[in-house]
Amino acid sequence: MSKTILIIGSFDTKGTEFGFVKELIENNGINTLLMDTGVLGDPLITPDIPSGEVAKAGGTTLEGLRQKGDRGNAVDVMIKGVRQLVPDLFEKGKFDGVISLGGGAGTNIATAGMRELPVGVPKLMVSTLASGDVSSFVDVKDITMMYSVVDIAGLNNLSKTILSNAAGAICGMVRQTAPESDSRPLIAATMFGVTTPYVTTVREELAKSGYETVVFHATGSGGRAMEGLIKDGYFAAVADVTTTEWCDEVVGGVLSAGPDRLEAAAKAGIPQVISVGALDMVNFHAMNTVPVKFKNRNLYKHNPTVTLMRTTPEECTEIGKRIAEKLNMSAAPVVLMLPLKGISALDLEGQPFYDSSANKALFDSLKKHVTPNIQVVELDMHINDPEFGIATARHLIDLLEQPP
Repeated sequence: MSKTILIIGSFDTKGTEFGFVKELIENNGINTLLMDTGVLGDPLITPDIPSGEVAKAGGTTLEGLRQKGDRGNAVDVMIKGVRQLVPDLFEKGKFDGVISLGGGAGTNIATAGMRELPVGVPKLMVSTLASGDVSSFVDVKDITMMYSVVDIAGLNNLSKTILSNAAGAICGMVRQTAPESDSRPLIAATMFGVTTPYVTTVREELAKSGYETVVFHATGSGGRAMEGLIKDGYFAAVADVTTTEWCDEVVGGVLSAGPDRLEAAAKAGIPQVISVGALDMVNFHAMNTVPVKFKNRNLYKHNPTVTLMRTTPEECTEIGKRIAEKLNMSAAPVVLMLPLKGISALDLEGQPFYDSSANKALFDSLKKHVTPNIQVVELDMHINDPEFGIATARHLIDLLEQPP
């Protein structure tokens, strides 16, 4: 079956480079679909989707953009248009992978469209910005960023080599067949280093009953990635047992997953088992980056680039309230697991974050604010005790296997 690669870019200013990539792809026996996002002039290669169509999808006309002469506004419009058109074309089966080349504007426009595609669809961005912080371009999607080394401004021996490698890479991606997946239902789970024993036990117990667990590192981007995949329908249930990202959202740490965290499973109507893993800690970078207002708090140097701060009873009360509000959104069954002897490897008698009063505030707030349909399970165990992990897995299995 023939494959098609979508090429997104400004064909008025970089048409020569895009034409070169187009030829390379087609020489590999793969079709191309060209989407022009250029505004300044006529395209140097003929697009399948002209820039006027992209501008229209972005809410205006190409003539209007040219008359206005506002480059920033033009980029915003083309981003909006690409975000509308790219997923629609993919859903219609028009392409199998996507590639683009660009500087700042081109990278912003093309990756905006790439982020609208499901995980697993090949996405390659050759960018002058790819050697720096690319988090705003990639976000939580599997976008491959390739540094262009030289500016994308004409063809020379060096740029031809780089663009040839890029064309080969995207061709290889669309031709590569993923291993056939098994039929085991997928379970999403969240983990931190300080809850690893807990999640490992949960995963092993679920595997014994025929379930496959996909673990996400609860570092902000990990939680958002999981939420996105839940929304896309990948999972049968969620073992969201390390909800630590809420500490950073509420208190102001660096690993927040945003205010929508914990909503995807509720909206998807899938069973959830929730716990309080690592809600004892807020994350910062190196010790010298901790805000001055927190300098007198209980701080722990986890490693040279990560500093943890113990949450207070007041903060735990607010965190519990926020989590409860999200759990109450769910129409599907939810079980809330509370380990009364500690919520992380650092929250254990004799360890630096042991604070029974803060944990009590957290547990009391959760119990106060969840609705009666949320099943609360309190066990006189530490979160990393094997028995707590087994109990968590058994509750999730019961939810999955109960009659509809």
